[in-house]
Amino acid sequence: MNTAPGQSIQKKGREIFARMKGATPRLFSRKNLMGRVLDWSMRQEALKIQLFRLIDVLPVLADPRALAEHVDDYLAHAASSTILRLCLAAGLKLPALLAFAARQGVRQMAGNFILAPDSAAAIPKLRQMREHFLTFTADILGETVLSEKEAAQYQQRYLGLIEALADASQSWPDIEQLDSDGRGSIPKVNVSVKISALYSQIQPAAPEDAIQHLSERLRPILKLAKERGVFINFDMEHHGLKDLTLELFKRMLGEPDASAHLGIAVQAYLRDAARDLRELIQWASQHHRRVTVRLVKGAYWDTETILARQRDWPVPVFGHKNETDASYEELASMMLENPETIECAFATHNVRSMAACIARAEALSRHPRSYEIQMLYGMAEPIKQALIQMGHRVREYCPIGEILPGMSYLVRRLLENTSNEGFLRATFGEAVPVEELLADPRERQSMKSMVLPEPPFRNEPHTDFTRAEMRGRMERALQTVRKQLGGSYPLLIGEREVRPGRVQSSINPAKPSEVVGVVSQGGVKEADAAIAEAKAAFPRWSRMDAGTRAAILERTAELIRAARFELAALEGFETGKTWSEADADVAEAIDFCRYYAGEMRRISSSVYEVPGELNIHHYTARGIAVIIAPWNFPLAILCGMTAAALVAGNCAIMKPSAQSAVIGARLARLFREAGVPPGAIQFLSGPGSSVGAYMVEHPDVAVIAFTGSKEVGLRIWEAAGRTKPGQLQLKKVICEMGGKNAIIVDADADLDEAVPAIVASAFGYQGQKCSAASRLIVLQPVYERVLERLVEAASSLRVGPPDDPANSVGPVIDSAAFDRIRASIEAAKGYARMAFSGTAPEGAYFIGPTIFCDVPADSALAQEEIFGPVLAVIRARDLDEALKIANGTEFALTGGFFSRSPRNIERVKREFEVGNLYINRGITGALVARHPFGGGRMSGGGTKAGGRDYLLNFLVPRVVTENLMRRGFVSGPEES
Repeated sequence: MNTAPGQSIQKKGREIFARMKGATPRLFSRKNLMGRVLDWSMRQEALKIQLFRLIDVLPVLADPRALAEHVDDYLAHAASSTILRLCLAAGLKLPALLAFAARQGVRQMAGNFILAPDSAAAIPKLRQMREHFLTFTADILGETVLSEKEAAQYQQRYLGLIEALADASQSWPDIEQLDSDGRGSIPKVNVSVKISALYSQIQPAAPEDAIQHLSERLRPILKLAKERGVFINFDMEHHGLKDLTLELFKRMLGEPDASAHLGIAVQAYLRDAARDLRELIQWASQHHRRVTVRLVKGAYWDTETILARQRDWPVPVFGHKNETDASYEELASMMLENPETIECAFATHNVRSMAACIARAEALSRHPRSYEIQMLYGMAEPIKQALIQMGHRVREYCPIGEILPGMSYLVRRLLENTSNEGFLRATFGEAVPVEELLADPRERQSMKSMVLPEPPFRNEPHTDFTRAEMRGRMERALQTVRKQLGGSYPLLIGEREVRPGRVQSSINPAKPSEVVGVVSQGGVKEADAAIAEAKAAFPRWSRMDAGTRAAILERTAELIRAARFELAALEGFETGKTWSEADADVAEAIDFCRYYAGEMRRISSSVYEVPGELNIHHYTARGIAVIIAPWNFPLAILCGMTAAALVAGNCAIMKPSAQSAVIGARLARLFREAGVPPGAIQFLSGPGSSVGAYMVEHPDVAVIAFTGSKEVGLRIWEAAGRTKPGQLQLKKVICEMGGKNAIIVDADADLDEAVPAIVASAFGYQGQKCSAASRLIVLQPVYERVLERLVEAASSLRVGPPDDPANSVGPVIDSAAFDRIRASIEAAKGYARMAFSGTAPEGAYFIGPTIFCDVPADSALAQEEIFGPVLAVIRARDLDEALKIANGTEFALTGGFFSRSPRNIERVKREFEVGNLYINRGITGALVARHPFGGGRMSGGGTKAGGRDYLLNFLVPRVVTENLMRRGFVSGPEES
């Protein structure tokens, strides 16, 4: 692609620097607090991280003592400056004074980046800006909303902002440099809109639903903007919303009454930005529209990179800043080369990037005001003044809002100004030579990219449903599986398919009249036959090389991966899982197969040699393993327990839950297709009270792997402990039961993070996870605010059939669960206040999210597992009481804690008695190897599924010691 000649860029860049005359922006002046903060943080990376974390939490710290503790926790060990340490020590002795100074400091910092708290306060400042030949785009602070109530409030704030600014602008005199573009006049008022603020239920797999709801919220805004002559720009946010934002923009711009004054941002750091811009130019040309494009570098590089690496998805952003800078220049050139379709706005603080845009525009003979330069409010004033002197239109991005919702914005700006690769830091903080600052980014040496640790085990990536091709695969899978509903599934005993005559229908809980499959039911006769087949197959299977068994598991993983979307679709029909929940379950099954295969290779044997003696430590299989699995993770848990038994050399008899027996039948066939011999893997569905209990007590069964309710688990534990005649070994029980899991919310928690995580943990898969949050313990200072936002967020959840990806809450598993949960809700009304009860469709097993507040800590609702979408909210005076309540049940499975207090986090790590503790994140969604899963007390026997010691439960350790001495000489092991 053509670019402006290097000489022209250098000339323009030097002109900008010359006009700056060595001026320093207010931010980098050490005469004020902000300048000193930036100076400290640029010289001490450890201090910077702690300081910015402290700044983030300060606005919510009402108590001076709490504020002083946070200052001490964050800064005492990070500060290397003697003066700073002395100031901290003095401040800690006077917490009220320290609190006052800290709050004043944060307000001052925020004032550098945030224009005003509201439109009324903003108007005088905007008018004053225009007097200095600066124009603006106004942005309402706050990003992703948690509820439809909050989204509606944001819509009204946008409407109010447009009205207020439009009214005020009528008295503003015209300024040609600001209010014309060479073709004619342009709006004086420019407002930026974030789509995430207008709809709280954006689902990656349901873009059409999001577009429908966002369009309804946007139309009044765009209508008013058109009537008042206001320009509206669509901001671009994180990558997951990018395609949705582009499509929504095209739809709104394509409507008959659309205003001509609409624009959209394009992020140069995205690898697919050039493709998106070309498609936008083509669309605009075909529809005879002229589109304003605000070209930005991108503000979420760290987040995009880390999240993509966590999920093992392709990283959507360039890895080095010079690549982004080069992309920026190429995109700017593309925009300038299409003046009939693109109105150009170049948003950057980088003089090289500005010079490249200006030089290219001049080379194409573009009018100087046919494009504009945009910069952030409060930053790089000397550069702005230089551009104004050169006759350019400079527009400031002006955030409007209170400090609390603006903290994430403030911290992003602080990070931007102190970044090692930031242009402003290089220019004003480190005085890098002009030649280096104006160097061609294609020729600049890349700085070292972020170093992220490589995990020892890579989890199967969850499907990215923002990609149209992935949504298409899931939709086709749903159609395919729907045609297969009602099929017949026999038992698999040895080589035979067995149909005893007894059957049970598995039904769709979202549509009880729909039969997913008809599954044969075994009894004692079939159990005896399966045990006999397993006993016969055991010698050969158990003595097979461990690596061969591991390879079979890896083939199983490949087969599951190949059938991934069909299996996920089947889970939706049979167990009511939404797209994302079902997909995650299939991915976990793949992980179990691959992880246990690797673990078996790792532990298969070890050698300990001393002179004259050889010691081999290895493991042998226990024998026959009965796998009794639940329905809530119908593929993953059944697969994980079975895979562990098999790779360890045991013969497995799979007994799935009746509610998910079709999925169990499919899995058994996949194991056999991968190469597990018929006797080593058998499928035996049947009543737990008869066939399950019989196998548990059978003297030839060596291992029972169970996941399910406490009541059934205790019966298995007791029965397995009774030795029967002819039994040659003690039975091993691997037992995971359930939980009454709690999340504690500290007084300083970030509620924008805590509330959505609580909602997902409590109501994801209708609360039918053993890890689900069923208790929420909130400290008194934030109790009412948490409850308010929680209720609002829960009330916005969509309840309905899981095959519709717009729904986030599906049905509970069956009529028995439906009746039991409803009964628990009715009983709780007698001693707790119902804060929210969600509506749900009739005619199936749907129960809306339900929240009780002021729940007594010793009540049934706070102590007994309900296994449904019911959350008990409990008030605690302080962290002491919160931990006492959290630990005050018979369960100890999962728990969570939301806090920004380092000392409280460390305390909770020590004192919260659960098997899996999650800090500042949801408590569900454990990943194999990363979060080995399992608890103690009445939650289970203490084993950790997906962990390094899990296979040992299926094995018996064995040591072979050989004396190598022969009449005074030592023979080698190969000679013995």
